[in-house]
This record gives sequence, C-alpha cells and structure tokens, in this order.
Amino acid sequence: MQIANPIYDVVFKYLMQDNKVAKLILSTIINEEIETLDFRPQETAITIDRESSVDFTLEYLSVIRMDFSAKIKNSDGSYKLVIIELQKAKLPADIMRFRKYLGEQYANGSNVAEKEVAYKKALPIISIYFLGHTLNHTDAPIIKVNRNYIDIATGEKIEKKEEFIESLTHDSYIIQIPYLKEKRRNDLEILLSVFDQSLRLDTEKKRHLLDIDDLTYPEKYRDVIRRLVAAFNEPDVRKKMEQENELYDEFAFLDKELAKKKKELSEHKKELGEHKEEILKKEAELTEKDAVLKQRDIALLEKEKELAEMRKLIEELQKNK
Repeated sequence: MQIANPIYDVVFKYLMQDNKVAKLILSTIINEEIETLDFRPQETAITIDRESSVDFTLEYLSVIRMDFSAKIKNSDGSYKLVIIELQKAKLPADIMRFRKYLGEQYANGSNVAEKEVAYKKALPIISIYFLGHTLNHTDAPIIKVNRNYIDIATGEKIEKKEEFIESLTHDSYIIQIPYLKEKRRNDLEILLSVFDQSLRLDTEKKRHLLDIDDLTYPEKYRDVIRRLVAAFNEPDVRKKMEQENELYDEFAFLDKELAKKKKELSEHKKELGEHKEEILKKEAELTEKDAVLKQRDIALLEKEKELAEMRKLIEELQKNK
C-alpha cells in the first residue's frame, strides 16, 4: 500500500491536524492516556508564494512546530493539564530554533491552568522532537528524557511531584527518524514505522510516497494509515509535497554550490598562504642581503677614509722633502 510520506511538512501537518490521530500518536509516545487534546494555533509559520494558486507554508524552511494542550488521566484517576510542544526538523542547526520556541512557551502568559486559583498556575510542558538527522552518540530511534527528583544527601528518589519544579522543568522525547529503519520492537516503534524512510519509493517522481505492508499494523493504528492514504489522495497535499520537493531541490543545489565555493575559497586561501609564505621568505632573504650590502658600504667608507688619510700623509711627506 502506498501512503504519503509524513517526513514532508505538509503531510506531517495533515496527519497531526486530525484530532483522533494526533491523540493516538502523542499518547503512544508519552505512554499516558490523553483524555482530551486541543490544537493550539501556530504563530511561526511563514507562507512562500510558489507562483501558483496554492500558497506553500513551510516552517522557516526546516522546522515545523505544532502545539497542543492536553488533559491527561493519571493512574490514580486524577487529571493533569499539560502543553505538548511538537517539532520536526531536518537540519542539526535547528537547535537554536528549538530553544527559541521553548523559551516562547515558558514566557507565554496563556499557558496557565484554567481553574481559578489565587495565582496563575503554569502548565507543565512536554516537548517532542522528530529529527530528520541523527545525534552524535546514540542510534536509539526513540529517546525519553525524564526528570527525577533526587535527595542529594541520601540519593533517594522523591516520588511526589512539586508544582514549582514541574513548572520550570520538562520531559522530552527525541525521535531520530533515520534510525527507525526496520525497528519494530514495541508498539511505539511499530506506530512510528510510518516514518521509516527505507520504505520510500526509489523514483524521482514518487519519493514523497512510502510503500508499506498495511497488514503488519495492528487495528488500533489503522486510523494513522488511513489518514496517510487520505493525504496521498488529497490533490492539494500532493501538490504541496511536489512544491516542497522543488524547494528542497533548489536548496540542495544551493548547498552544493555553496560547498563548492567554500572548497574553492579554501584552496585559494591555501594558495595565498603559500604565496604569502614565499613572499615572506623572499623578504627575509632581501633583508639579509640588504644587511650584507650595508656592511659592505660601511667597509667601503672605512677603506675610503683610510685611503684619504694615506693620501694626505703622502702629500705631507712630499712637502717636507
């Protein structure tokens, strides 16, 4: 079965804008039961006119950000409200944008609990990162970064959560898309295998499609498959995928040209360095020769002085005869 490739921004948005699908994906990643999930409007998208009737929206060319407010059911039956910040990036350099967006979340005055309290209660934040590149020191496809409260004196773990700490720190989940290849060890890896780029059709015109075996996915994940099939059959989504391909082809070409120019510049700098070294060597030789010539000039002056004195002496001797 062919499905739209969710690594594309337009497909990823289409997938996560379905509330049922988004709730399924997010709850499976954080391994908690999400009772309700609300999509929060984005403010960071920029629209690029691709000279067509369809505007092409791309998150700063490499980062896509989606924010949700979620009501999560705890194991004891109680509930907690959280902000889930979901970001997908293609480039390692996007870390500074991650920091910027995270800072915006902490600074956002609307990220508070709805119930009336004597003061504004900040909502905890959970950040989820889908990376199109890999980290340096681990090939784990899905990484959870969770906080523990530790008594420094005893080393014991403190089980009860504190509002102060929860409001100022957060859990994170990092998904390395390149390492999802053929990983199906648990439910989460099975679900996220729809991002497995080894399933991409190896043709220029169909690289935005994945060829999956839908029978390998449990029934509980079929809504995700159906949503990606719908994206594949949606003309507007397909057109935007093609536009995204064109845009990234352009940037890939520019990156290649930039790398070429950088190499040429590096070679020129090397040549200039060699020339500079040669010039400095010549200057040193000339300085040394100049010093030798000066010594010769001084010696000649001394000789001329001696000759002048000898002539004077000879003249005096001749006068006295």
